[in-house]
Amino acid sequence: MHATISSYNWESPCGQYYLFDQEPDDLPPAPPPQDTRSWARVLDGVDGGDMKLELTLQGTSGEAVVLNGLHVRVLGRNAPLAWGAYSMGNGCGGGITPQTFDIDLDDSRPRAKPVAGEDAGKAVPAKDFPYRVSSTDVEVFNLDAHVEGHDVTWYLELEWTSGGRSGMLRIDDGGKPFRTSSLTARPTYYYRSDTAQWVPEEW
Repeated sequence: MHATISSYNWESPCGQYYLFDQEPDDLPPAPPPQDTRSWARVLDGVDGGDMKLELTLQGTSGEAVVLNGLHVRVLGRNAPLAWGAYSMGNGCGGGITPQTFDIDLDDSRPRAKPVAGEDAGKAVPAKDFPYRVSSTDVEVFNLDAHVEGHDVTWYLELEWTSGGRSGMLRIDDGGKPFRTSSLTARPTYYYRSDTAQWVPEEW
């Protein structure tokens, strides 16, 4: 079975916040939306507040794979990072929500909770596991992992069965755990291309 993260911000591709241990005058200019994640990783940025992952799952053969559950594994939960928060842009694009799950990383035992969403303007009711995939049958899950009071390091495990076999598939950030830290009470900035400066956001 293949599992891929096809988007790291399905709701607004240029609206992600990252936390950086740098002052605004020291941070390089914001990149184009498609390059924000690689840019942030080079600068040791951490996802801020909400992390909206689009997870695509597909079997590798015609034999069905039953997806029995998606589990959240927390490796560490610490005080939020005392870094500045930087917006990658404002208001570009809307969300498409196949099957949506909410993950509250502040919870002592977070889980992927099914919630209602929408697809092309039509309501999609909340649906819990199990699901079924094969080489011709794909599932897409939108995962909204959010945190308000902590800095959390975590990953996912997908529980599956197929043809008498079973297992757990680890889903993480390219071989490393995900990391998400609160934006609460952090100074926030956005990039002004006309002045080539990071400036404070006004709320």
